[in-house]
Amino acid sequence: MAEQAQYLTLGLAGETFGISIRNVREILDMRPISRLPHAPHFLLGMIDVRGSGYPIVDLRLKLDLPSVTATDATRIIILDVPIGDRVVGVGFVADCVYEVTDIDENSMEPVPAVGGRWQSDYIAGIGRKGDKFVVVFDLERLMAHEGMPSQKMPASAPVAA
Repeated sequence: MAEQAQYLTLGLAGETFGISIRNVREILDMRPISRLPHAPHFLLGMIDVRGSGYPIVDLRLKLDLPSVTATDATRIIILDVPIGDRVVGVGFVADCVYEVTDIDENSMEPVPAVGGRWQSDYIAGIGRKGDKFVVVFDLERLMAHEGMPSQKMPASAPVAA
């Protein structure tokens, strides 16, 4: 029996990536980001969303892809990311957001061991949506970095089921 799960699909450098919808809090238009001194190169800074601060990660830089100027399609995806024994609110900058789609988790394929333009150790697997591939992020491995802020999720924030 097919085990369907919902994923938010997003675009980065012409590739389609997926993030489990369970981790997605909201999607925002691009906005000014306050820089943080001595932050890792991929950590652009912080933004305020309704009184809570969120660190903002440039997914392109995190995946060792070249940075690009934001466009009208650029989005910030606010996520609940598991980091160790806690859940941290983090924003990811993506070139664009496509849709929420169902992917059969039982047919998820492992990452090919032939290399690629992005860091494959951040990838949980590769799913299929029709005849297209969706590269699914492993958020905990993606965010495992000693330079990330370690604030806990605000108590008033909703927790995705």
